[in-house]
Amino acid sequence: MIGAVAVNDDGRREVLGVSTGLSGAETFWTDFLRGLADRGLRGVKLVVADDHKGLRAAARRLFNATHQRCRVHWMRNALAHATPKQRTAVAAMLKTIFAQETKAEAEAQWNAVADALREKNHRLGEMMDASRDDVLAYMDFPKHHWAQINSTNPLERVNKEIKRRSDVVGIFPNDDAIIRLVGALMLEQNDEWAVARRYMTLETLTSIVDDALVRLP
Repeated sequence: MIGAVAVNDDGRREVLGVSTGLSGAETFWTDFLRGLADRGLRGVKLVVADDHKGLRAAARRLFNATHQRCRVHWMRNALAHATPKQRTAVAAMLKTIFAQETKAEAEAQWNAVADALREKNHRLGEMMDASRDDVLAYMDFPKHHWAQINSTNPLERVNKEIKRRSDVVGIFPNDDAIIRLVGALMLEQNDEWAVARRYMTLETLTSIVDDALVRLP
């Protein structure tokens, strides 16, 4: 089960759609994203997700969008390459990357940390070499948004509620039953977001929105 949400030109979050399928397959993501495009989705700048190669390829082809690999999940994957005794020190080293003020500084620090770690852990060094661009993609966007777009954490509350309600049901007879339940929950969340405070301010969106609307106070 997967769901897609976005921040619109008005700075508010909204639900785009939900579906079921083999989320690792590029054909699945292509069909899902094409369905969103057919319903009017345009101007996608960044797709924030886990390390789904199929999603990355489909988003680039359909929307020419950048892929941001969830920084939190990447950190967990990186630490899995370290021994339990090493993890505290490795985590501290990795965090210095994300404390940098600019992308250029973060990339330089990333390379320095990767070189230092590969001396004792070649696999971790290789992982860092292969994932740098995806993990630091958020730094190409306004700094005001970094905390909101560097991971999928802003969706954790929604995901927990979906899991809680799904566990109550237990077994679903078919995909349509899953869509009905999850769709209802996402509609409730969408209504809540519609009246909540803006997730991103209009001022900070101006530099990345293709057709910024002029709004009166």
